[in-house]
Amino acid sequence: MNRFINVTAKLKWLGLMGLLGSIAGNAYLKLFWLFFLLGFIEIFSNLPVFYHSVKQLLSYPLLLSRHRFRLPSKENYTGRTEYALPFDGQWYVVNGGTDKKTSHSWGVLSQRYAYDFVVVDESGKTCSGSGKELRDYFCYGKEILAPADGEIVSLADGHPESRVYGDGRVECRARDMRGNFITIKHQEKELSTVAHLMPGSITVALGQKVARGQVIARCGNSGNTSEPHVHFQLNDGSSFFSYAGLPIRFKNVWVQENWQIGPADYIVKGQSVENRSW
Repeated sequence: MNRFINVTAKLKWLGLMGLLGSIAGNAYLKLFWLFFLLGFIEIFSNLPVFYHSVKQLLSYPLLLSRHRFRLPSKENYTGRTEYALPFDGQWYVVNGGTDKKTSHSWGVLSQRYAYDFVVVDESGKTCSGSGKELRDYFCYGKEILAPADGEIVSLADGHPESRVYGDGRVECRARDMRGNFITIKHQEKELSTVAHLMPGSITVALGQKVARGQVIARCGNSGNTSEPHVHFQLNDGSSFFSYAGLPIRFKNVWVQENWQIGPADYIVKGQSVENRSW
């Protein structure tokens, strides 16, 4: 079944031939528009993940009006909490930043300032071997830490890992794009989420108080992922999908880029980062 879904996901793009048919006025080529209907197979194969995407889209008007069309940015928003990276050791920022050019997902307002982190070797690879096994990935199974003091207000465990094939293809088996996740309330309007956690690795419970640097889970590959990594974001409300993403100001985080090492309050993709002290 999964192979069938992967094949139909590729075949749907034959629908672009229908565009050529419309331009050329060729009735036979116009029929290729029908291939786009194969996209519904992907949608119905995991309706909850599709629902989350729609939920994010439908929340835009409310989110924009809530902020009077002036969304949080590094220039107009100063958080009340200074955050540490949610892991020990040196990791690589594969996605994320504080402007449109570096953003994780600039058009997805709740994830505008989110980050994706992986561990790489000296050659820049994220895994050894074929990459077909989760244990091949350097970050897989590493401890995830609370980025700041707070209270656990939401979590999910038990979602299965997404299967990797070593060629960029991933089979999402979870019914939530976040997979296994933890949300921590740090301030009234500052809540962080770490996602794609390893099933059964969460060590905290709802309502529990946690301290910055406390082990709360392990890195996994659950949810809508490309490969094992840590997804980390900050929002101004309890919903991952319908509250604005906030730029994250870090404390005692050092970055390495172009052979230069130094402290940074804000980080961007392409940097190697690590906590230096608490």
